[in-house]
Amino acid sequence: MFIRIEKGAAVPISRQIAEQIRAQCLAGQLEPGARLPSVRQLAHELAVNQNTILRVYERLAAENLLEMRHGEGTFVSASLPLHELATQKMKFAEEITRLIRQGFMLGFSRGDLRTMIDDALDSPETKTSSAGVRYD
Repeated sequence: MFIRIEKGAAVPISRQIAEQIRAQCLAGQLEPGARLPSVRQLAHELAVNQNTILRVYERLAAENLLEMRHGEGTFVSASLPLHELATQKMKFAEEITRLIRQGFMLGFSRGDLRTMIDDALDSPETKTSSAGVRYD
């Protein structure tokens, strides 16, 4: 599991972590039944408070994406709510539309925006998923 945090972002760290784990579960990058890092381990890796990770795991367990088993750890739910994937895709499309509108308001042309998108798609960061799968 790979999670990237933007510490200076307007989005709270807990939401960044939750959204990335949610997306990886729904996209199948984290297989049903897969064990997630312990709260302590993930907090150490991400340099965040353990309570932040615990709250994220609890929130995702309440959404039936994760199962927290006392004494065993946290696992990806065997019965993922796949209707969530459609919702996540719709939110993604809305976000893209919002960013394009914002780009037009800032004076970017259609060509400028296409170039920016192509550059982002071609960057090494976006060519490989967190699971090591290449997208090109």
